[in-house]
Amino acid sequence: MSSPRIRCREIEASDLQAAIGLLKEGFPSQDPEYWSHAFARLTDHRGVPGLPKYGYLLEADDRPVGVLLVIFSQMTHGSQTYIRANIASWYVQPHYRSHAPILTARAHAHRGVTYLQLTPARHVVPIIEAQGYRWYAEGTFAAAAFLCPPVRGAKVRVVGDGLAPGDDLNRFESDLLLEHQRCGCISVTCTIDGRRHPFVFARRWRRTKFGPLPYALLVYCRGLDEFVQFAGPLGRFLALRGMPLVFLDANAPVPGVPGRFRRGTTKFYKGPHAPRLADISYTEISLFGL
Repeated sequence: MSSPRIRCREIEASDLQAAIGLLKEGFPSQDPEYWSHAFARLTDHRGVPGLPKYGYLLEADDRPVGVLLVIFSQMTHGSQTYIRANIASWYVQPHYRSHAPILTARAHAHRGVTYLQLTPARHVVPIIEAQGYRWYAEGTFAAAAFLCPPVRGAKVRVVGDGLAPGDDLNRFESDLLLEHQRCGCISVTCTIDGRRHPFVFARRWRRTKFGPLPYALLVYCRGLDEFVQFAGPLGRFLALRGMPLVFLDANAPVPGVPGRFRRGTTKFYKGPHAPRLADISYTEISLFGL
């Protein structure tokens, strides 16, 4: 029997149902609607011109046998603008697993791009470390931010469709706030002395012996120092909406904020721009609602 003809190519809009079918096959415990929701988010996401909108498809004799989702985004921080790629969910049918490296090699072929691996399974970690990934977030800090003192004059407000950029909030940040709000996140500004400071949170649930406990996940801010500065007002704003704790990526306890640091849920990157701890915007976690 002749070997199948293997090809890797970009996922096109006409491939979405096939890609969804493969991901449902690979992740049978996931809600079946999750993948349709994920592709709808990718369709709406601006992405980066010239780079794949959805990721890559692996074919054997023109039949889809593998899929890798990649979220490309153009990021801005201060005066820096760069491209970031979140390597998200992937699956290859068992008979074709030996060809899986073709998918990852194709995804990593773009020069100057910073790649993120945010939710790798434990058995995948040695593989991505061999690919050159390094960890940048070693654990999670659960902050009881509502216990922090008030900040005189600070006002927390949910952003509206009329949000406009200005000298205190650039176009990238205003677009980020609005796009993540459309994805179901909680986008707010904390204003003090007439200047706005952007924050994005996602509502999540943690399993406990008393049932699911809602909490807020920090998706974006300019830096952990700004979260610490406004922890009190933000924490009380979120607590009043049923989220008494704020979870954020960290490598140690956050000074000045009561809470608990736990190692685990390590996040990895490779590329020229080391990620900031307070930014998981435009990723599978924030866009897909993972």
